[in-house]
Amino acid sequence: MAELTIGRLERVNLRTVWPHEASDFTPWLQDNLEVLNEVIDLDLVDAEREQAAGSFSVDLVAQDSSGNTVVVENQLGRSDHDHLGKVITYLTAWDAKAAIWIVGEPRPEHVEAVNWLNQSTACDFYLIKAEAVRIADSAPAPLLTLIVGPSSEARAVGLKKKEIRESANRYLDFWTELLSKAKDRTRLHSGVSPVRQGWVAAGAGKTGLGFNYVILKKSSRVELYIDTGDRDANKAIFDGLAEHTEAIHRTFGSHLDWQRLDARRASRIAFHITDGGGLSDHEDWPAIQARLIDAMVRFEKALKKAIRALP
Repeated sequence: MAELTIGRLERVNLRTVWPHEASDFTPWLQDNLEVLNEVIDLDLVDAEREQAAGSFSVDLVAQDSSGNTVVVENQLGRSDHDHLGKVITYLTAWDAKAAIWIVGEPRPEHVEAVNWLNQSTACDFYLIKAEAVRIADSAPAPLLTLIVGPSSEARAVGLKKKEIRESANRYLDFWTELLSKAKDRTRLHSGVSPVRQGWVAAGAGKTGLGFNYVILKKSSRVELYIDTGDRDANKAIFDGLAEHTEAIHRTFGSHLDWQRLDARRASRIAFHITDGGGLSDHEDWPAIQARLIDAMVRFEKALKKAIRALP
């Protein structure tokens, strides 16, 4: 049996094959779109060179099989911010559905940037690494590798991130309104700034004790959260306050939810508002905020004497 001869793939300097992007690589790519189509999920046709985009020129403007415009920017060197800006500019100038950025060496920060664009926009962005290879004395051959492209997973991640950002902004808006209104009733949270989370806290006069406003998707509450960092101390504080349960309920005007939380370090005393809506009920925010503020005023009044009596 004859010995099998296997050649070794060698990389060739891109500038040896295509000395200049505009006059060598771009015309070659225009005539060989099938090489690009093999590595992306598009079928590009009718590529035109050096199309105007304002005072700039796009390397290639093509059409996909659905007739959507696709822009192609070539950069045989290391990716840079200037070309990334051009890619985005060309896409918007041509109202393109997709943008393809072909580079000789993709930098990690630009890989992340293109990935972010796919997550955060309705357009598709492709980052492709261009290389030239050969075996022994063969003619050089192009090697295009998809580094980043659009995907349903990336789009789902982007939507989730958008939901998180929007939720954080809703928290900020809700607390901005509530804290502004609360100053007319109590100074308890007057030094607190609105935040992008589900609660705002103010000290209760003892280390580790905080009066909190809490807003959830469909409910809200006021609470005294007990966490000194020491489990035994927390339970002792809770038990000390619980000795005054009857007087606290009488002053507050109704029963509270006493949560010793034996399986956890912290403890909590809370008043829940479950019938008025929550963060997702934007039209009900004024009523929710009014009820929370009223509850906090009564809550602090009911608990402050017992808190002061703690050792």
